[in-house]
Amino acid sequence: MKTTLSSKGQIVLPAAVRRKLGLETGATLEVGTEADHIVLKPIRPRTRVPKIAVSRVTGLPVLNVGENSPGITGEQVSELLSEFP
Repeated sequence: MKTTLSSKGQIVLPAAVRRKLGLETGATLEVGTEADHIVLKPIRPRTRVPKIAVSRVTGLPVLNVGENSPGITGEQVSELLSEFP
């Protein structure tokens, strides 16, 4: 596949590449070089997996979803509790 560099330094990623990598408008890419190659790497947000942990203060089990994480569903809570001893 080929693409062209514009006068503004922009390129268009072919649709097939965007589909294969699941890239949508507004996706953030890290740009680097390796030898004489340009490397583009999608920056994907880390997903936090809720888990049951032991509180350092009380020693009791607590549900840990991490800071700034979206809420979890009742289904996720049920799944976690099914694995609880």
